Amino acid sequence: MRWIDTLEAAAAEKLPEAVHRYFRQGSAGGVSVGEAVDAWSSYRFRPRVLTDVSTISTATTVLGTPVAGPVLVAPTTLQRQADPDGEAAMSAGVAAAGSVLGVSSNAGTTYAEIAAAGAPWWLQIYVTRNRDYTRRMLDAAVAAGARAVVLTADTPVVGRKEDDGPTVWEVVRPGDLRVNIDESAYSDDDLAKADDLTPDVIEWLGSSTGLPVVVKGVLRGDDARRCVDAGAAGLIVSNHGGRQLDGAIATAHALPEVVQAVAGTNAEVYVDGGIRRGEHVLAALALGARAVFVGRPALWALTVGSSPGVTRLLTDLYAEFAHALALVGVPGADQLTSDLVTEASTRRATGDAR
Repeated sequence: MRWIDTLEAAAAEKLPEAVHRYFRQGSAGGVSVGEAVDAWSSYRFRPRVLTDVSTISTATTVLGTPVAGPVLVAPTTLQRQADPDGEAAMSAGVAAAGSVLGVSSNAGTTYAEIAAAGAPWWLQIYVTRNRDYTRRMLDAAVAAGARAVVLTADTPVVGRKEDDGPTVWEVVRPGDLRVNIDESAYSDDDLAKADDLTPDVIEWLGSSTGLPVVVKGVLRGDDARRCVDAGAAGLIVSNHGGRQLDGAIATAHALPEVVQAVAGTNAEVYVDGGIRRGEHVLAALALGARAVFVGRPALWALTVGSSPGVTRLLTDLYAEFAHALALVGVPGADQLTSDLVTEASTRRATGDAR
């Protein structure tokens, strides 16, 4: 069995039950979270033959930062529940694998500690109703060396969870969340997520930080173009891991429309949700993604193996991706094209299952 396939069960043995459930759950009936992996497996490849694949390269760049492979770690919360060193341990594991880390604005580790652990990192931000709080968080991240701002755009309200049993908030400890800004001067209403955002916020984030802005949560081509026209340097095709609107389209199927909508611009497109195999990475890049993000698998790896576990997760996926590149007849990640992948037929009309 592949190591990645053992991680969730192993993590469940170590995590408090409420934390494990929080990490893995989707919203409402769990439709979107349940179909994410299978959506990637719905693609089929059209490999080239008689091509020189004696040397394979998985390396690429993301917003100008070199990475050893096109698998990045998504921003996730409550990492101190997974490992005592939380985001610092995640950063060390990502650094050793030569990748980039997304850091949640809810992080339980200071930005300085995360940066010191070595990984290039992007700050994920929820814009709050009180913009002063958001600006202070942005300033702190810039001072600590963040290389980009990731605007989560799909959370005007938090998706409904149908919990059964103790909730994660009953086991969260002081210091597990939001340690980078003193919140004592702000009310709950100040800290609530803004529900009045428009594309104008992209320019505000960029001018406030001097950093490229990546918009996360895009599932439509028209929204993708609006974001890029407003100044976004990148887009993450994401349905929030199935944690927001249940029944939202699988990212594997939303990706082609988004890529087509921003073709000819300089915007980079990324995708998350259900990436579990090197073949999934291959499909995503052939469809036009620059790189992919993994979220839950990184949490499981951090829980089970701390920093070395995160490194192994990423390098295992790089190795599977390299193997798939050789078999599809393409020597490098930057040479993948859309003609190499197609949607699978559902079933032969005759019912022949050979």
